[in-house]
Amino acid sequence: MIIQTRRIKELELDAIHLKHEKTGAEHLHIAREDVNSVFGVGFGTPPENCTGTPHILEHISLCGSRSYPVRDPFFKMLNRSMATYMNAFTARDYTLYPFSTTNPVDYQNLRSIYMDAAFHPHLRALDFKQEGWRLEHENPNDKTSPIVFKGIVYNEMKGQMADPGYLYYAKMQQFMFPGTTYANNSGGDPAAITDLTHEELVQFHKTHYHPSNAKFYTYGTFSLEDSLKYINEKLQEFSPINPPHPEKTVKPFKAPHRVNMTCPVDPMTPPEKQTKASLSFLGNKATDTFEGFSLRILTDLLTDGHASPMYKALIESNLGSEYSSTTGFDGSTMIGSVSFGVQGMREEDVSKLEKAVISTLEKVKEEGIDPKRVEAIVHQMELDQKHKTTFFGMGLMQGLFSSWVNGCNPIDLLELNKNIDRLKKELASGPYFQNLISKYFLDNPHRLLFTMSPSAEYGAEIAANETTRLTAKLSVLTEKDKEEVYAQGQALLKNQETAEDVSCLPTLHVKDISPKAKTYAVEHSAVHNVPVQWRQTATNGVTYFRGINTIPGLTPELKQYLPLFTDSLVSLGTKTRPMDEIDDEIRLHTGGIRAAPFLSTNHSDIDRIEEGISFSSYCLDRNQDKMFDLIQMLIQETNFDNVEKLRTLIQGNASSLSNSVADSGHMFARTNAASYLTLGGSVSEQYGGMTQVQFMNALAQKEDLSEVSQRLKEIAALAISRSNLRLAVTCGEDQMTSNEKAAERFVSRLGLATGDMRQQDTFTPVSKDAFFELPFGINFTAKCMRGVPYTHDDGAKLQILASLMSNLYLHREIREKNGAYGGGASYAATTGLFSFYSYRDPSPKKTLQTYTDAVRWVLDGKKEFSEQELAEAKLSIFQKMDTPISPAEEGLVVFSEGITDEMRQRRREQLLKVSSENVKEAAEKYLHSDNASKLQATCILGSTN
Repeated sequence: MIIQTRRIKELELDAIHLKHEKTGAEHLHIAREDVNSVFGVGFGTPPENCTGTPHILEHISLCGSRSYPVRDPFFKMLNRSMATYMNAFTARDYTLYPFSTTNPVDYQNLRSIYMDAAFHPHLRALDFKQEGWRLEHENPNDKTSPIVFKGIVYNEMKGQMADPGYLYYAKMQQFMFPGTTYANNSGGDPAAITDLTHEELVQFHKTHYHPSNAKFYTYGTFSLEDSLKYINEKLQEFSPINPPHPEKTVKPFKAPHRVNMTCPVDPMTPPEKQTKASLSFLGNKATDTFEGFSLRILTDLLTDGHASPMYKALIESNLGSEYSSTTGFDGSTMIGSVSFGVQGMREEDVSKLEKAVISTLEKVKEEGIDPKRVEAIVHQMELDQKHKTTFFGMGLMQGLFSSWVNGCNPIDLLELNKNIDRLKKELASGPYFQNLISKYFLDNPHRLLFTMSPSAEYGAEIAANETTRLTAKLSVLTEKDKEEVYAQGQALLKNQETAEDVSCLPTLHVKDISPKAKTYAVEHSAVHNVPVQWRQTATNGVTYFRGINTIPGLTPELKQYLPLFTDSLVSLGTKTRPMDEIDDEIRLHTGGIRAAPFLSTNHSDIDRIEEGISFSSYCLDRNQDKMFDLIQMLIQETNFDNVEKLRTLIQGNASSLSNSVADSGHMFARTNAASYLTLGGSVSEQYGGMTQVQFMNALAQKEDLSEVSQRLKEIAALAISRSNLRLAVTCGEDQMTSNEKAAERFVSRLGLATGDMRQQDTFTPVSKDAFFELPFGINFTAKCMRGVPYTHDDGAKLQILASLMSNLYLHREIREKNGAYGGGASYAATTGLFSFYSYRDPSPKKTLQTYTDAVRWVLDGKKEFSEQELAEAKLSIFQKMDTPISPAEEGLVVFSEGITDEMRQRRREQLLKVSSENVKEAAEKYLHSDNASKLQATCILGSTN
């Protein structure tokens, strides 16, 4: 039954909202010209407690189903598909299973897997114990080893709750929405996960994973009729039910609430500046889409950018180092909320935060908001509509699903221009934003001041709680129960090691991989001896610009300042114009200006690199001149003597880097391990690894920044010139002439380098074992070895080897057996480094041994990889290689890396030809030979325990 159809002109799509007559399932179809089609099925899964039922169910649903009775069809399909995206995730009150692909056969294959997993999963007790939690001997084969808690989600959430940003957000929501489902953690709190039973999980599936509680989403050019016919066939066996409706609407506070909690100490930052605090306000009902749209815009105006009132009051004032993780508009709940807060503050300054927020809101209400800032927001929306992205359909789905689950008409959420037009009318007829400030902030008693301060005892308290829970579980075990624990561990091991017949799973084949790489024609010219690469393509009226300025031979001291230098370009302002004024102009005329350190390893020699800075932007075609002028001003006139803004930037960067370690520890571990093996790895560590985290935190404690300012000026003398510059422009054919003139004017204003240019540093690889102690209660590991450059024949063999190891050995050993959330092997084709890694890992030393065992497994004399296993490894690699890219990225591989179409085609042919014998040869040569064993590096981030 069709509920509604609508043409959304600004997004160039047709939306159709349907309802399944028998069960009540809803379906939103977006018809739009796009090669990347999307399918998703989701369910409202509001949690009833903090045991993580929705999250654990999400995992277990993908562990085998009625039509696909294998252990983990989801992970196996990752290697039997050319999907551009495959995932499943649990949000605040829903669970979603989405994928995207460009291949119609692949689409049908994955749709069948996802539908069967959602509606007919096995939900076996053994899978519950593996994915959720269990009691098991530390060594499952040793009855005398202690019994401990294990489980993938259990360990995942231990790591998640160690992430300071997530911990703060999760706890704030608990007290912002008391008495509702949102007071419960849908991901699961480790302290409560061990209370969940398998029977409770099965019952939750029965009442929630039902068509009457389902929402389907399809996007792209594949047939809607085919989708409807298929879905209808699969739903016919179901009768309608009334899904549970737990409380989602919080009872409004009669007076403001205050809550104080503790959190772990961050060893990298001063303990006296680790308090987080925010003032949060209850917002609008999800079904009032225009009110939500307006409140989101207002919050952005209040918080986003150097010119925003809250940035000036909370960050620029140095009240805190950066915004708290809760800051902004949150529309993920039945009734939304808005928060203003900071982290990196002193505990005694919490009262100042509350006063600063209220006084800022009162001031904005009295003075209003500069119309130019509102115009800039509208411009960003217009630009976003025209800016073509690879995953547009996936982004649409994820953006609207939460509100759809909470009763909104999903098509209303797509009509951006309608909301913009109404907003303009409201602003023209009266003090619209001022009225919203009164209604939702100043006159709103539902207000929460939430504070979290570091405690040296926090980690010990968490560990003690786990010990107490474990002791309580063990105290009631009889000898028979203990025998069952051992037997269960043995059964799980047997299940994990059993070779399965996976012939029931659909698959693509190597023949489905195009033998030819997709190419993008580019042209080259020179402006005042500066090379310019041109890409003419359909950009929907947008011009994309990128520049790379290489800096040969930066000293090690200056290298560690380079990330701060590039951030300074877009943060400090000039001697004649403050950054808040410039920031407004950037937003009014561009999609933002970005600058970052640039690093590229030579395609034919992994011991040669190119480094420097890159800068980029994009704009509507009408704003080309303004975009180039703004970039020019920033890279030539930045005021590095603005030490107050510099201090704010340093403190924010230090805080942001420290917070990112808990979420991306495996990447930091891998970067650190790689730093001992290649020059590029060493530089990458200085730019963005643990070395940079420690360096930035050391700078944050400096009172006198004059030396820092001087170092940035020294880099500017080397970096901002046309001596080592190259440019790339992507635009429509009709915009070539205007962009050529703009680029010529841009280059003509640049001078030659005035600093001392030295030769590239020499580098000697060494073996190293590194460890960083961090209060996570969970670990991240990495091990790296040297490989070969991009153009070397063995690179393709190492790439296939990494895929085979991950899919056939490491996934089972690290995730299923050891309980880490993730782990595997990867080969970086452009840097020539082979890496092992694990993520949120309870047993890092065991994992390091697993890396060694993986090489032995490959080299086993009896081991031969089948054609199907090789095909799956190749599919998993080409899946990433052939993912569609946006117009902005076309031709950038040759621009940034120097990798030509001919090199890419040769690599493609090498990958397709790799055999089982080739893989074993590469393992022996690079991972097992005497030379390789002498040159390997490991890194662990986590606890000494």
